[in-house]
Amino acid sequence: MGRAFQASSELFRRSKEVVPGGVNSPVRAWNAVGGEPLYIARADGSRVFDEDGRGYIDYVCAWGPLILGHAPRAVLDALAEAGPRGTGFGAPTKGELELAELVSARMKGIEQLRLVNSGTEATMSAMRLSRGYTGRTKVLKFDGCYHGHVDGLLAKAGSGVESLSLPDSAGVPESFTGETLISGFNDVDSARRLIAEHREDLAAVIVEPVCGNMGVIPPEPGFLEALRELTRRYGVVLIFDEVITGFRVAPGGAQERYGVTPDLTCLGKVLGGGLPVGAFGGRRDIMSCLAPVGPVYQAGTLSGNPVTVAAGLATLRALEEKGVYRELEEKGRKLEEGFKGVLSSGVEGAVNRVGSMLTLFFGPDRIAAPEDARGCDRDRFSRFFHGMLARGIYLPPSQFEAQFVSLAHGDDDIAATVAAFADWAAEDSSRR
Repeated sequence: MGRAFQASSELFRRSKEVVPGGVNSPVRAWNAVGGEPLYIARADGSRVFDEDGRGYIDYVCAWGPLILGHAPRAVLDALAEAGPRGTGFGAPTKGELELAELVSARMKGIEQLRLVNSGTEATMSAMRLSRGYTGRTKVLKFDGCYHGHVDGLLAKAGSGVESLSLPDSAGVPESFTGETLISGFNDVDSARRLIAEHREDLAAVIVEPVCGNMGVIPPEPGFLEALRELTRRYGVVLIFDEVITGFRVAPGGAQERYGVTPDLTCLGKVLGGGLPVGAFGGRRDIMSCLAPVGPVYQAGTLSGNPVTVAAGLATLRALEEKGVYRELEEKGRKLEEGFKGVLSSGVEGAVNRVGSMLTLFFGPDRIAAPEDARGCDRDRFSRFFHGMLARGIYLPPSQFEAQFVSLAHGDDDIAATVAAFADWAAEDSSRR
């Protein structure tokens, strides 16, 4: 990586000796863009600083949780107050009750909520609950949607998208993913056929209401509404995976933004204010199937951790301030328009945005489904990533991830980011 990244390079060398691949989550290894990852030493507001002391405008935002920016005073104060009272009790606390009440008040689809420790745990638990509630076994997911590293959801399409599925990871038996069906995202006809065909065995339909792990792909008009009507018709549980979109794209998540209420909702990221968290909740009659009142078992030693809960409460309360979501929308719009302005100068690509999350795709001028995203120019994205990094902009190291804008990003940050893109684009074009 050169002398400027000596500290990160040395840390990565050491890490590979004791951590598989040198990282604790695969995308951090930068395999999709090449090179070695930066090691972040600290962060403040809209910026991160690596171990060599270089600063960057950050659009990773810890992959979405940091909607207030890095180290916001409200969260730091909450942590300073909560920590001395104890870091864990293994018993109920007032804070977890208040967080559940706040979430339930914000999200129409959540009458009861249970806290867990990650988005993966939330989706896994929601699937088990759906099966216990319906007495059925199969689950329908959508191509391009990621729901954590749950065995049954690490599935890829067999022969064609609309199909029974195959394992997408070693270590996952085909018998596990054999209970998973895959439909095309934004493809109502595909979903209708599969739901009708498997209605006797189908426990749940799980979907990211905004696809966030093939880059940002919004739902086409009528797609979520059709899923709601079909699942209600056949007594299937509709699960929205709002781990990314919850409290990010609207006060009540994507279900508020698009006016579609699911039966169960999975949450994470923003809910914890930057600390590890997950949650799942929904209709009271479904949630009452959980132990200790029902037969579906689910538990967690650190669920509702008081320090995490304090950070989550501080974050959600800060988001109650008047005009916050209008401000986030405006920041996202300015970045989108700036990127599109550069594209209009002769760079082939598209920008998809929902609120304060967006993705710049290279190649196609319209991305409406995961198969469109897969046709993007990944080599050009890799050059873009490294070119922006050299200009002080820290982006997600993959074409298929969302960029996040926080309340800490100022107009000057956005202007600097657009200027860096324009400068890189001119340089890249001259070399082609």
